[in-house]
Amino acid sequence: MNLPLFYYVLGTPLGVLGLIRWGTWLIRRVPAVLYKPIAGDHDASLAIVVPVYQEDPEILATAIESWLANRVDQIILVVDVSDTTCQDVAAGYPVEVIITDVPGKRDALRRGWRAARTELVALVDSDTIWAPDVADEVRKPFADPRIGGVGTRQSVYGTSGFLARITDMFLDHRYFDENASQSRLGRAVSCLSGRTAVYRRHVLVEIEDEFMNETFWGVQALSGDDKRLTTLTLERGYLTYMQRTAEVWSTFPTRWKVFFRQRLRWARNTWRSDLRALSKPWVWRHPFLAYTMIDKGLSGFTLLLGPGFLVYSLVSGNWIFSLVLVAWWQLSRAAKLLPHIRRRPSSLFFVLGYVAVSWVMALIKMYALVTIRTQRWGTRQVAVENGHVVRTGTVDLAVVIPDQHAERERIAA
Repeated sequence: MNLPLFYYVLGTPLGVLGLIRWGTWLIRRVPAVLYKPIAGDHDASLAIVVPVYQEDPEILATAIESWLANRVDQIILVVDVSDTTCQDVAAGYPVEVIITDVPGKRDALRRGWRAARTELVALVDSDTIWAPDVADEVRKPFADPRIGGVGTRQSVYGTSGFLARITDMFLDHRYFDENASQSRLGRAVSCLSGRTAVYRRHVLVEIEDEFMNETFWGVQALSGDDKRLTTLTLERGYLTYMQRTAEVWSTFPTRWKVFFRQRLRWARNTWRSDLRALSKPWVWRHPFLAYTMIDKGLSGFTLLLGPGFLVYSLVSGNWIFSLVLVAWWQLSRAAKLLPHIRRRPSSLFFVLGYVAVSWVMALIKMYALVTIRTQRWGTRQVAVENGHVVRTGTVDLAVVIPDQHAERERIAA
């Protein structure tokens, strides 16, 4: 096939870049394959702390039942004063309830771990449902006194709909790639997801002031609590680990508008946390962690070169080349998503959708960098205004709740 000169001028660097990106992926993938969850037993008291704000009552009830089934030592729900519905739900279970009139998640987390009387504290989102053995599994890594925090493996609660399927693919890629490799090389996971992250209580107390008083370029921090807690733990010299045998399920947005808002908030949090970490000496004591932070920051820019070249090819009428490029994306991304596709073979038909959403997320990531100082939750009615966390707007419950009974039976099985 004879191609115009510009295809060789542009295509050769694109091919070289593709080889580089595959190389950087293999650097992560090899240790990820070697990852193993920590085995053995470790006896430590465990409390669950849950900030509750405008949660779907049936989801909250299902989550509470799953936590109770794990027989932890304490369950503490910190419920917003405006959320009388969830207060009524909590009253029906043997859990401790703290009512708070302070807006924002961070203060609720602090109130919760201050009330805990245990060695370990699990910080859990109110829509997160535990498998029956999560409490036992997350304790195991703490047999190593250097471990300060442990993360779990997340899956989507109810996987019907395009966005839910794509999110499930992204989650498996994260836990079988990035988090697995960071756990295997250096035991330094960059972010213990706030949907369920377990810490030594004394570590939380130790980092409390810095957590509550975080600012970025002079602006009070509102979100990003999971990244901040993880980096402060690592900065203090402790290690973080993902225990993939501890599986939890959470709800995720099924509407594009809310999806964009959530991803924008996450992207801003990642930029702030990683840029600050890379400017400090502690992160370079974890070279693989620093490498993954840099790679993650650059990948958003390089990712968009591919679709740009595809558009140019289509406009130029080079259909065969365009088809080859699309086929390559289907094949290559399927290879990278193999752990997920083994679990859900039908996801093979969603691979190109996954690729397209990756491009959208790359654009969101760039916009997040430009607006990095903005502190707004996006999916909650709180924001930072004039240096203070305040309530704003009206409640928007944007997650479509799946068939509860079918999903509960699947998890129990």
